[in-house]
Amino acid sequence: MRVRFDATGEVVIITGGAQGIGAALAAAYVACGGTAVVFDVVAPSDPAVDFYPVDVADRAAVVAAVAAVVEKYGRIDGLVAGAAVQPRSAVVELDPAVWSRTLQVNLDGVMWVCQAVVPQLVAQRSGSVVVFTSGLATTGFAGASAYAASKAALVAFGKSLAAEVAEHRVRVNVVAPGVIDTEQFRSANAGADAEYWRETIGIGAADDVVGPLLFLLSDAATMTGSMLTRERAFPKGDL
Repeated sequence: MRVRFDATGEVVIITGGAQGIGAALAAAYVACGGTAVVFDVVAPSDPAVDFYPVDVADRAAVVAAVAAVVEKYGRIDGLVAGAAVQPRSAVVELDPAVWSRTLQVNLDGVMWVCQAVVPQLVAQRSGSVVVFTSGLATTGFAGASAYAASKAALVAFGKSLAAEVAEHRVRVNVVAPGVIDTEQFRSANAGADAEYWRETIGIGAADDVVGPLLFLLSDAATMTGSMLTRERAFPKGDL
């Protein structure tokens, strides 16, 4: 069975959408006829997306950018909160500033953008929010305490928000995309760590996550408070 998504006339905000999974999703959403709005600290290379330079840790900047999107388009149909940082350090050596910055981007940033976007979705009585977690939220990983802690918190956050807005026909779901070959992954998992992931659950491509994200953004996905996970990658040649 083949699926075609039609996003004509719809608008999605993607935080962290200049690279990796966010960039792949933005390109696919535009190809489906929708408008992809990217909030990021670096500019995307795709001229087809609408870019706002936003540090999601800055609540005032997030609120202003969301207001500008509503003013420009008159609606928001989806939010994919993908902005994240992934520093590596042993707990006893972790710089307090790095710990704080990780939580500010990965956790506070999701809170701020949801606070800004969700009232618009509630007023429309429609819309979908997707929050990213990670398998490390439950397993942990040496050197990734700040990242894993932030991602664990987002599971509870996403499910709680889903319960709050379900009566308004707004859906909130959580995605654990698995190990994906992105610039951030390569920076955080050099050498032996990359080999470990390759030999265990496998390393996927950003495009592997696009289909599930488009589904969650579509009206075909009626569930809320759910978590989609990608346990492992298919070996090359199996598909």
